[in-house]
Amino acid sequence: MGRTMPHLAPIAPARNYQTAPALTRLTPGLRGLIACVLVLAVVAPDLHAQRRKKKQEVEITQTLEVLPDPPASVTVETSKLEFLVSPLSGKGLLSAQVREALKVLKQQAGQRQIVKLRAFVAGTGDQRRVPAIVSETFTEKKLPLPAVSTIQVGALPMEGAQVIVEAVVANRKAVNPSGLGLLSGMGGVGQGQPGLLLPMLDKAIADLTKAAAIAGSERTDVMRVTCLLSALDAVGEVRTRVAAAFPSAVLTAVQAERLHDRPLAECEAVVRLRKKPANDVVFLNPPDMSPSPAYSKAVLVGAERVILTGTQLAFHQAEADVDLAFQRMAKVLEAAKSSMKLVAFSSIYSLSKAMSAKIRARRFQYYDKDRPPASTLLEFEGLPSMDASFALELVAVPAP
Repeated sequence: MGRTMPHLAPIAPARNYQTAPALTRLTPGLRGLIACVLVLAVVAPDLHAQRRKKKQEVEITQTLEVLPDPPASVTVETSKLEFLVSPLSGKGLLSAQVREALKVLKQQAGQRQIVKLRAFVAGTGDQRRVPAIVSETFTEKKLPLPAVSTIQVGALPMEGAQVIVEAVVANRKAVNPSGLGLLSGMGGVGQGQPGLLLPMLDKAIADLTKAAAIAGSERTDVMRVTCLLSALDAVGEVRTRVAAAFPSAVLTAVQAERLHDRPLAECEAVVRLRKKPANDVVFLNPPDMSPSPAYSKAVLVGAERVILTGTQLAFHQAEADVDLAFQRMAKVLEAAKSSMKLVAFSSIYSLSKAMSAKIRARRFQYYDKDRPPASTLLEFEGLPSMDASFALELVAVPAP
């Protein structure tokens, strides 16, 4: 340190400063040290900026990949379809409950592929999280994404429960070699207080039993029952009666809206066929079941493959908005090599009676009026958008 550094010029004496004489008295070694400090003072900020820039570049390369959206539809083999439902849980918020429901469904499915999910959500949680969590969960495990429908209901039959999820799974082998029967929502609205729904439930069970028999099936062939109710006070009795009537079926029971002015019990079902239908799709409207020109009581699907869609939302209230939702769904089916004339089951989730009336007035601009699909059309509590007025979900067959 006592020698002058050869690559540094000597420091010129400072002028007009009182400290200048002191600087001139410094040894050459000290002057060199001060020069090094000054050089570092200039270079250090530049080095710091370079490190910060490099760190930012690393952070950019670590940005998470955007997860894919669930598909608008899936096409699966009819003979391999089975049905599951998640257990209710009152633990945690919506996101935690959705993850737990998916975990349990995956365990139940085992080696079977989950191809469609329908989530009934209650409470104030953000419904938009459901498809996002589905995408995250399935992508993380490198599994094919299922189609997803999310509907907000008035309540679920457990304190603190915020979601119940129905799953359609594809087995590796044929379990429905003759096909499936899709049974419209039956039972309906009665008279009196909303809690007095058991007479309508009994009607729904009787009608489903008759429709299954007309399809050539037995009570034990009913695979899934979904009951939409006006109240949950009697849900224990609902479970008991449905289990007694259809012992092999998985059951979903929800309160469609928080506020009902009359008793409601409308139940739809899926049944395993024992005899192959004469055609890919057969529409049944028996004379002794109060047939309606607006929908078939049962539709038998014998086609080799079936198309399951997610929901298509409609926004706002005008007739043009109704048309736009149906037109968008038509494009989904076209992409799946089908059409609105080949719809076997139509689920419509409306948010008001006025909207339901507009849907009924417009739907046969798209469906085949001579072969109306089986259907459930009811009012629900909400949908995954503040601007939504109804949602449309379909089961169709591919074009021959």
